[in-house]
Amino acid sequence: MGHGIAYAAALAGCEVVLTDARAEALPQALDRIAALTARGAARGKVVTGRVVAVPEIRAAVSDADIVIEAVVEDLAIKQRLFVDVEHAAPRDALLASNTSSLSIADISSVMSQPARLVGMHFFNPAHAMKLVEVVTHGRDSRPAAERAVAFARQLGKEPIVVRDSPGFASSRLGVVLGLEAMRMLEQEVASAEDIDKAMELGYNHPMGPLKLTDLVGLDVRLAIAEYLHTTLGKPQYEPPKILRDKVKKGELGKKSGKGFYTWSD
Repeated sequence: MGHGIAYAAALAGCEVVLTDARAEALPQALDRIAALTARGAARGKVVTGRVVAVPEIRAAVSDADIVIEAVVEDLAIKQRLFVDVEHAAPRDALLASNTSSLSIADISSVMSQPARLVGMHFFNPAHAMKLVEVVTHGRDSRPAAERAVAFARQLGKEPIVVRDSPGFASSRLGVVLGLEAMRMLEQEVASAEDIDKAMELGYNHPMGPLKLTDLVGLDVRLAIAEYLHTTLGKPQYEPPKILRDKVKKGELGKKSGKGFYTWSD
């Protein structure tokens, strides 16, 4: 997700600094951006020299106007990251989390100025999907949310503003559909392809729920479902056995080569 956000920002004319705690991830991200750039150049979309990689987080954010986090959906990891970012980034920098489900108030609770942080939930693939979900957490965060909305529009996105609540708007709705599609597959109601076609052709969804889960990552979908099941306490968010089993086997979707579909480069 991070490389897609970086590419979208560079495409809009921003100078982008990319960082990752895993040293091996940075060359991979730059390779993915280069591939997107090559495809985009054929359509007249040129990104030249606007993305650099810096391995150390404090150096990466020291001169930033906007910092967008796209790490794993783990509250403690995000909290530790924003403690570092808050101290290293300029005082007037906008801080945003790309979380798809975790509470922005919870993430920001460890910060000295929690109102600096808002949610900016991009959708996969981030460079192509128009929606950005901007998440507020109280009156004091509204100025930051207004800046996030303006930045999303600068990137050519369509922002919506939602209040901080479990799953926000998109995940709270989308996860239910995805989990029910998995239960249907378990019960052999139809094949994965036909379940997806039901939503693509019958409801005009651009992508079916199982294919979308493969793109998002089955491990990510499982983590979100577990969080929503715990926080909301509703049975429709309980992860089905097929999802847990596939994650245990390492079938995580497109990134692993297999999920509900088999993928190849």
